Amino acid sequence: MRDIKNVKKEYEEVLNQLSDPELVSNWDKFEELNKRKGVLERVIEKEKEIEELKNRIQENRSILNSKEDPELSSLAETEISQLMEKQALSEKELEKMLNQKENPETPKAVIIEIRAGAGGDEAAIFVADLFRIYSKYAALKGWQQRILDSRPSDINGFKEIVFELKNGDVFSKMKYEAGVHRVQRIPITEKAGRIHTSTVSVAVLAIPKRSEIKIRPDEMKVDYYRSSGPGGQNVNKRETAVRITHLPSGIVVTSQTERNQLQNKENALSILEAKLLERKEIEEAEKTGSNRNAQIGSAKRAEKIRTYNFPQDRITDHRIKKSFHNIEEVMEGKMDPIIEALQENIVD
Repeated sequence: MRDIKNVKKEYEEVLNQLSDPELVSNWDKFEELNKRKGVLERVIEKEKEIEELKNRIQENRSILNSKEDPELSSLAETEISQLMEKQALSEKELEKMLNQKENPETPKAVIIEIRAGAGGDEAAIFVADLFRIYSKYAALKGWQQRILDSRPSDINGFKEIVFELKNGDVFSKMKYEAGVHRVQRIPITEKAGRIHTSTVSVAVLAIPKRSEIKIRPDEMKVDYYRSSGPGGQNVNKRETAVRITHLPSGIVVTSQTERNQLQNKENALSILEAKLLERKEIEEAEKTGSNRNAQIGSAKRAEKIRTYNFPQDRITDHRIKKSFHNIEEVMEGKMDPIIEALQENIVD
């Protein structure tokens, strides 16, 4: 296990490298160092948290030893028990952080596609809900997010939204979100108060390294058109939206979120590269007869993985047959209990 002193030493070295003015010309190195800085900061913060818990335990023990106020002593005894539980949990988390070895093959960024399935407007609204959950989770983790494409619906939802997450352990956590998510609740459009069941599908695509996927210009057909809003009406007078058709595979991708063609084209190319990498992985898995649990390919999009039951305040993950409560907390991006349970119970 690594020592916390070594972590702090490495952190200082990373800060020194980041302060080098010449680093500006090496963007890849800057991103790599910045990502490492974030990882080390989380370890150092966890160690500080443990020290603070130890200090609070010691303060409460001093109150107990003084025996001046029986009521205060009782409160101190209760708090010591709670703080010790938190300390044990935090120490376990720190040990896991120090033991964690980064796999160089693990993707550094992902593209998430969320699409409305069965359920009409309610499904589109839940696409927006899931997007907000993932956005808030990303913010809590310090990840960077960029919307690549979206198709808004009429009632504050999305028929589809595609976005990128990077600058952290995005793949190791978000890969568990791939599949069909089912929601059971009373829609805002329901006047009779009946519970409806709707579905959305989530795809998690690893963003390939530059050397992994090569696309020749003559393999692409690029079309430009006006971006559209809810109901399909044009919202831009200029043809800034981009559609790319990859001729060898027939894959079609679009992007219309930006105000200029160049940025939309770059976004569409990012989506296309991720889809081609996914297809390549599926083909390789089929050739080798691989049955690895890391969910890749079209099968993951058809599998019902989770149900969000709002009337019963219950989220059930069907892969590990486990339920969680406090849906409102999850809606605020607090997904760690679900992700950690999946990490512990699913072997990749």
